Amino acid sequence: MKAILTLWNFSRPHTIIGSVISIFTLYCIVCENQDSHFLSYLFMALCIGITCNIFIVGINQIADVNIDKINKPDLPIPSGELSKEHAMTIVIAALFISLVLALLVSPYLLAIIVLATSIGWAYSMPPLYLKRHHFTAALSIATVRGVLLNLGGFLVFNYLVNKTIEIPENVKILSLFIIAFSVVISWFKDLSDMKGDAEFKIKTFALAYSPKVTLIVGNLLVGLAYLFTIYMKYIDFSISQTPSYRTEVLLYGHIILFALFIINAFSIKLVDLQSIKNFYKRFWGFFFAEYMLYLVAYVATSYSILAASF
Repeated sequence: MKAILTLWNFSRPHTIIGSVISIFTLYCIVCENQDSHFLSYLFMALCIGITCNIFIVGINQIADVNIDKINKPDLPIPSGELSKEHAMTIVIAALFISLVLALLVSPYLLAIIVLATSIGWAYSMPPLYLKRHHFTAALSIATVRGVLLNLGGFLVFNYLVNKTIEIPENVKILSLFIIAFSVVISWFKDLSDMKGDAEFKIKTFALAYSPKVTLIVGNLLVGLAYLFTIYMKYIDFSISQTPSYRTEVLLYGHIILFALFIINAFSIKLVDLQSIKNFYKRFWGFFFAEYMLYLVAYVATSYSILAASF
């Protein structure tokens, strides 16, 4: 149990949860019009997403062990629960599993995973060390999570299941939202790590422009993403004489989430490190909620169609 708990902590659970929820949601969208649910594809996608995630966050912890001794001393490597050698074995195994499974699914998915893991490596390792500057760090995270795994993964499985590469409007809107959210994640994750980042000369957004500016700009960007989504769903609602359950769920759901997001934006106390950490945890909660809202919207629509058929 101790080994399992160490592996769980090493995998950075919030990122694993985010990957699983996103895969489930996109799977439901892909299989919306299918009688067969292609459960084998779902299982493969989950395994690939989880192992790819473990590789990226794992290699980052191996590279940043000295920084984490200052910023995150409770992580498995700096706390001594896990050696760097064992950690490297885990990330190599995770990389191998993700690449092999991706190849079994599709050569296009393999290309996506190769590119995603390469960016993950370049983010943490020299000579590129993309996390050294906030611009390249944000670009890396947004590209991997928002474009490659979200949009690219959807395209591959949509073709395998539905034989089309058409991207539904909701997936486009969701992807734009996740890209914006991923950029802000790259900024907000450093708010509690300024001491170690400053010592090792990591040019984070918070160090370059101050934590207050980071919060203002980040919350504005995600707030605009909410408003854009609400606007797009309002258009769908207004032009339809009988709006679907999906449109109603997405419209009213985003209005509620946006209101809660505003409340959360004013909840942080920058002078309190624990307040910053709690704020960041809640911020990830909005990431989970975004995918969950789309999942509920598509499940609700499927249920309503099924009920109407009886």
